[in-house]
Amino acid sequence: MIWLATTLIVFYIARYISKYIQHPIVNPLLICLLVIIPLLVWLNVPYETYFEQNKWLNALLEPAVVALAFPLYEQLSQIRQKWKVIFTACLAGSVLSMLTGAGIALSLGADPQLTASILPKSVTTPIAMAVSEQIGGVPAIAAIMVIIAGLFGAVLGYPLFRLVGIEAPIAKGLTMGTVSHALGTAKAAEENYQDGAFSSLALVICGVMTSILAPAIFPLILKVFS
Repeated sequence: MIWLATTLIVFYIARYISKYIQHPIVNPLLICLLVIIPLLVWLNVPYETYFEQNKWLNALLEPAVVALAFPLYEQLSQIRQKWKVIFTACLAGSVLSMLTGAGIALSLGADPQLTASILPKSVTTPIAMAVSEQIGGVPAIAAIMVIIAGLFGAVLGYPLFRLVGIEAPIAKGLTMGTVSHALGTAKAAEENYQDGAFSSLALVICGVMTSILAPAIFPLILKVFS
């Protein structure tokens, strides 16, 4: 279990560094990637070996997602009052995330398979992989795109909010959950409890919307760019 211990040690060191330096670019996940991936390559350790030793951490993802329901429960009154805003924002965010990702990929010369892998980049990994496979993409590439989108949101989201003067928890939370899924939600929860609640709500709603809309939107995008 040396790689399980390595992962935990690197993560806790990264957390300490991020709390000490407190800069958006010093993201714990980004630090872990920059340390562990080169280490695996240098030591020639197969991904299967690394994953097998970290399967217990992977298993904790499911109860962690379920735990996101608690802050939602505490914000039920606001959710009832603002359900139209929440639904509209999530719908617009889901559609725009798919259109921009796939549109940019096709305009840069990507083939349909790669485009299908990029299209669901802004939802959580299991949904993105399933959607990508359904529309003809490669699930492994979809998973990588999800991580990249999540990292960008987690690193740049709050600096951009401060730059343009966005302070409302519902605006910040819905934005982070819509475009940066679980990684954005984790960052939102660190910043503000309400942000995290709205972000987790957006994560769920956008995942459902993307699953439903992607099979219809993808052929349309291909037709426009053909």
